[in-house]
Amino acid sequence: MPTATTDLLLHPVRMRIIQAFLGGRALTAQDLGQRLGDVPPATLYRHLNALAHGGVLVVSDERKVRGAVEKRYALADDTPEISPAELAAMSPADLLRAFVSFLAGLIGAFARYLNRGRVDLARDGVGFREVTVQLSDEELRALLADLDRHLRAALTNEPRPDRQSRLFARIVLPGDPAPLDDSARSCWCSVSPPSGGSPERWHRLDLDEMKGWNG
Repeated sequence: MPTATTDLLLHPVRMRIIQAFLGGRALTAQDLGQRLGDVPPATLYRHLNALAHGGVLVVSDERKVRGAVEKRYALADDTPEISPAELAAMSPADLLRAFVSFLAGLIGAFARYLNRGRVDLARDGVGFREVTVQLSDEELRALLADLDRHLRAALTNEPRPDRQSRLFARIVLPGDPAPLDDSARSCWCSVSPPSGGSPERWHRLDLDEMKGWNG
């Protein structure tokens, strides 16, 4: 069954709030409201307080502004995480609920991007891809460790005029069992081509094709 930690962290709005603080940022509620302008203030304050009370955020600074105390928040050094034991204790229904919450956050982020207007996937570096590869357990661990190394390095980047926030989401699942023959090859399924590689190894899905995905 869900624990206090999973209920606290696996919520689309709270996940967005946590993402806003990544990179060592310290933000006030007003700063956060500017970053998450589509979230109603009452909702934002409720989730901000929940994360503070849950130990995910701490007050890093306080100052008086026009007679009121303005708090600046930051991620706690010992931010709660969902432990392997908590994950193991979750039922299939609990795991599906957590996964749906994660996907809901991604859907919301993509909708907000589309609502900006002047959408250009190539210019903005936007894409979503599914790739199936053949990996042993050891090879998978090595690949994930390499990805984590690059992402952790990018988390230290400071804001600059030529930079913008970019959302990376990672989902890793076992593929359907495949026979051990030449047909069990790696493949791309993408709305934008992978960087490098021959065209024969990927398939592009355009928006017209996607419109036919009704079931």
